[in-house]
Amino acid sequence: MVAPTGFDQDLLPVGVRSRFVSDNNGLNMHVLEAGHEEPGRELLVLLHGFPELAYSWRKVMVRLAEAGYHVVAPDQRGYGLTTGWVGDYHSDIAPFRLFNLVRDVMGLVHALGHESVASVIGHDFGSPVAAWCSLIRPDIFKSVVLMSAPIGQAASIANAAGGEDVHAAMAALPRPRKHYQWYYSTPEANGNMLHCPQGLHDFLRAYYHHKSAEWAANTPYPLKGWTAAELAKLPTYYIMDLDRGMAETVADEMPSAKEIASCTWLPEVELGVYSSTFGRTGFQGGLNWYRCATSSRFTPELELFSGRTIDVPSMYVAGKSDWGVHQKPGDFERMQEGFCTDMRGCHLVDGAGHWVQQERPDEVVSLVSQFLRSLET
Repeated sequence: MVAPTGFDQDLLPVGVRSRFVSDNNGLNMHVLEAGHEEPGRELLVLLHGFPELAYSWRKVMVRLAEAGYHVVAPDQRGYGLTTGWVGDYHSDIAPFRLFNLVRDVMGLVHALGHESVASVIGHDFGSPVAAWCSLIRPDIFKSVVLMSAPIGQAASIANAAGGEDVHAAMAALPRPRKHYQWYYSTPEANGNMLHCPQGLHDFLRAYYHHKSAEWAANTPYPLKGWTAAELAKLPTYYIMDLDRGMAETVADEMPSAKEIASCTWLPEVELGVYSSTFGRTGFQGGLNWYRCATSSRFTPELELFSGRTIDVPSMYVAGKSDWGVHQKPGDFERMQEGFCTDMRGCHLVDGAGHWVQQERPDEVVSLVSQFLRSLET
């Protein structure tokens, strides 16, 4: 992989800068930063998901900085302009496990000269990283905002024996299916998306559209349990047809030229940042996160926190049209009923799907600002 040289400032809002920071955990981490001009400000760390970048926070950073914070969004391990990671499928995936992703963030915080973080805010796969930051080191991460992906518990050490083999059961359905996270863990997933027939730019356009509020069929509701019959109710970007890759899956939902032209939350020039970046890096770095999540290899270290709760102040934000709220049945409810013991708000935003901080940045800024003010009382 060719070393990156920097980020085009013309693509960033005024007040956001791009730079590199050695994070003390083997990464030369690319970050976007706002509110950096004034020393002594409390730190906000914004963690993106898949297939996203630090750039995914561009619409909220300046306004959060205007509230008095030093706001930093890194390209996480496996993504973007950050280097120091190996993205080959056959390399060791241990550096991409949750414990080490938390260590990446801790290293960044210290490299920036901070001893603590006012709030760690994670979206999509960034949400579990943020959750584990606050679970493992509440002395550093003073509060947490989870977006799109609810977290219902730390890993349980009491795994129930028996029960349905959900993957075999999905494959045996009249319409055979498979779970996207297990597909993302396969050797062919990266090539399927990176070298798809429609081209990478159109693949990402369809992928983002399919999970946004602009896709009219995104009308989520709670599922009854982790069974094949219930999971099969999820859209195909989560529960895929058994014989199709993700490129073929989202191609069916490619928006029209008119819909693309009217997409104000992700115009073509901004989508080009994602397509050019992933065209250089590929997806395997981000896919390695899924490989860690679907493997039992790292379960024992997560089980050390079985029964622990997130006790720092917390908030949850998602789009009202985001199926991610319910993709793991019961997590949304468990998060509110006890896993987050000081939850100060759980918000589903009108007019947003999965990409809530991009689709409805004003509402997200308002909710996060309100939450941050609550920490002062």
